[in-house]
Amino acid sequence: MKKAILDVDTGIDDALGIMLAVRSGELDVLGISTVNGNVSLTTATLNTCKILDFIKAPASISVYPGASRPLLRDRLFEHRVHGEDGLGGALLDMQPADRTDPNTFGPDFIVEQAKRYPGEITLIATGPLTNVALALAKHPGLVHDIKELVVMGGAVRTHGNITPTAEYNIHVDPEAARLVFQAGFPSLTLVGLDVTRKALLTSEHIDALGSSEIADYVRQSTSDYMERYYERNGVRACAMHDPLAVGAAIWPELVRTERLYVDVETRSELCDGQTVCDFQNRLQRQPNLDVCLDADSDAFLNRFIAVLRGGSYQ
Repeated sequence: MKKAILDVDTGIDDALGIMLAVRSGELDVLGISTVNGNVSLTTATLNTCKILDFIKAPASISVYPGASRPLLRDRLFEHRVHGEDGLGGALLDMQPADRTDPNTFGPDFIVEQAKRYPGEITLIATGPLTNVALALAKHPGLVHDIKELVVMGGAVRTHGNITPTAEYNIHVDPEAARLVFQAGFPSLTLVGLDVTRKALLTSEHIDALGSSEIADYVRQSTSDYMERYYERNGVRACAMHDPLAVGAAIWPELVRTERLYVDVETRSELCDGQTVCDFQNRLQRQPNLDVCLDADSDAFLNRFIAVLRGGSYQ
């Protein structure tokens, strides 16, 4: 199994990504760091503990709270999409076991594990990149100590989902994203809206989960999200942004990537957080990211459903 760390701002789709990562049997999840994003750091940490308890994750998976705000900017929550609680009202009254390690800051946990297992860890970041940027500041050698970094973020050929040009995770902390993109990671895969909008979870998919607590949870947590997505896009579905990033880490054959130079706009009135992808090499810069341009969304959704049902995805 791949050794993995998840870095999350646990809202609805992060929760589904955590479920996929833990239940797939393909990842040895060393721990989960949390970051301010969709919801506050406190709520993201609580939600992560809830999901781990709900799916009866191994007790060895601890949660490490990280950055409570972006590097330079004010917080920007997504309560309209994820609800005030971040999980669309699901598991609202649950009192999970406290899996947090209050003595270890999230970015420090990333650094410690990277040093402990050099060249072995897949870091999957599905929230703003604040924790990853702080880990880099503490240990620049992180770029070589981790095996690969998979980031859910950005939009290179499509419109944004928080501004006309920017994807939410990058927009919330564009300075952090820019630092991470320019740090020199040999393997950094960007799983952006260009592909995650193709992986749409529908009520039919949820019905395919059968009759179970997990099916009930998924149905409840995604209900309002699907309505918001319908209002904006005319399709009643839940875009699987974060689960697809987890899927790309587990099954890289399901995505098609191209090595390209990508930068992040940080000083624009209209376009802050835009991921600017140089498809024609006009900037004459060395490519720095493996950008996902296509995905086998049907195969991914079939595997996702099979994993959540507890069966084989082969």
